[in-house]
Amino acid sequence: MSRYDAIVIGGGLNGLVAAAVLARSGKQVCLLERSTTLGGMAAPDASGQPRMAHLLYNLSPEVRGAIGMDVKDWPFKTEILPTVALAEDGNHVLIREGDVRFADGSTHPDAAAYLALNARLVKFGSILRQLATAPPPGAKGPLTSPSNLKQLLHLGRIGLDIKRMGKPEMRRFLQVLLSNAYDLILDELPDGPLAGLLAADAVRGAAAGPRSPGTVFSLIYRMGHGGTAQVPVGGMAAVIDAFAQAAKAAGCEIRTDQRVSRVLIEKDRVIGVETEGGEMLTAPMVLSSGGALQTAQMAGTAHFDIEATTRLRNIRARGTAAKVNFTLKSAPELPAGCSQARLILAPSADYVERAFNPSKYRAMSEAPVIEAVLSNGTYLSTIVQYAPVDLDGGWTQAAKERLAQITRDALAKSIPELPDLITATEVITPDQIERETAAPGGHWHHAEMALDQLLGLRPANGIGRYAMGPKGLYLCGASAHPGGDLMGLAGHNAALKALEDLA
Repeated sequence: MSRYDAIVIGGGLNGLVAAAVLARSGKQVCLLERSTTLGGMAAPDASGQPRMAHLLYNLSPEVRGAIGMDVKDWPFKTEILPTVALAEDGNHVLIREGDVRFADGSTHPDAAAYLALNARLVKFGSILRQLATAPPPGAKGPLTSPSNLKQLLHLGRIGLDIKRMGKPEMRRFLQVLLSNAYDLILDELPDGPLAGLLAADAVRGAAAGPRSPGTVFSLIYRMGHGGTAQVPVGGMAAVIDAFAQAAKAAGCEIRTDQRVSRVLIEKDRVIGVETEGGEMLTAPMVLSSGGALQTAQMAGTAHFDIEATTRLRNIRARGTAAKVNFTLKSAPELPAGCSQARLILAPSADYVERAFNPSKYRAMSEAPVIEAVLSNGTYLSTIVQYAPVDLDGGWTQAAKERLAQITRDALAKSIPELPDLITATEVITPDQIERETAAPGGHWHHAEMALDQLLGLRPANGIGRYAMGPKGLYLCGASAHPGGDLMGLAGHNAALKALEDLA
């Protein structure tokens, strides 16, 4: 029987961060990953191409420092990608470094309005980012305890930053925070590719359309670190390898191909885990980067009260984003500056809303919203919405082929030569994502980023500060605060909370 101070279940980005933070605090840590490779949804394929996640949005500086890889120690570089709003007439819109213009170089008539709205959202996002870097508010014990005083100081700084915006901006921030993205965007911009781009970013990975309540919060949240998309030099493999090396350098033991069958509980306290191979590993702390319900089931729902179990079963995690990867015989012809960019197919905010509608009735969209990245000139990685996990009739081979065809045809309207360049296609549907990575419902954020599943309510009321059920059991994945998007903050915050409780 192997003995540790802490066991981390899951070797995705959050799991690796949690393991590194715990190990750097002097704890003996073992990380167990069910797959043969690390990375979870960020894991590359055998050739190093981005199989699922293909971009970094909000990788936190706090995380990098906490795992011992601050700026001077960062082993790989990232490049900020321009964004291209694709147009059927070939007059694509290029957004790069604070500049918005058509791909032919001519000025876009809505450039000033778009840049003003984007700057405002980034400013608002900087406020919400501060909420993401610490556990959500929730005082326990005496108000004057060190933990509660730290929370009050943190909230005070956030309030001061809101006040510093000035009354007009503060009023605007509070007015729009809980509204829908569709109305916010079209209040500032005419409907078209720029509005469609913002609408698509507001609902990326969500079972929601831009008219859904709370989508402004999601959009602002994504703008928390500047709203820029970054691609790592060396691909996602470089990212995962860097985080794994940081955990190992701190002394963490990493085991792959190790599926945990149950979390061991004794007298309402965690004492370790058992693997499917029958091995027992003991530890007073277990941190799980899986879904909240799946974690509770590993521990045994008998260790949770009825109300908590009901809330766990009602967490919404309905995946609607699929991955379609195309291997090409050569790079498609795109205007200058558009090939090395994030390509967005979302001609208007209304288009995004209409794309969402079929998923309400368990159907895939015939006119999908697509985010695509061309890698090495011959690999087109696309995230396709909406393709619901609970597709009517199931994700049969015929349904997968239909999704591939829809994706190909939709992109061909803006890139006409694309169909003739495709030599191979891989379709990864939400149900497959769930089977491979244990992401609940195949949801890219492990739980819907809705207003009733954010901050102290994420993933559910009463389970919003990482600790759940028996003493020593914690959530450290995207289903915990502050959510997904490869930030690493859920793992970081959960590890610090576990260390605080232990102290």
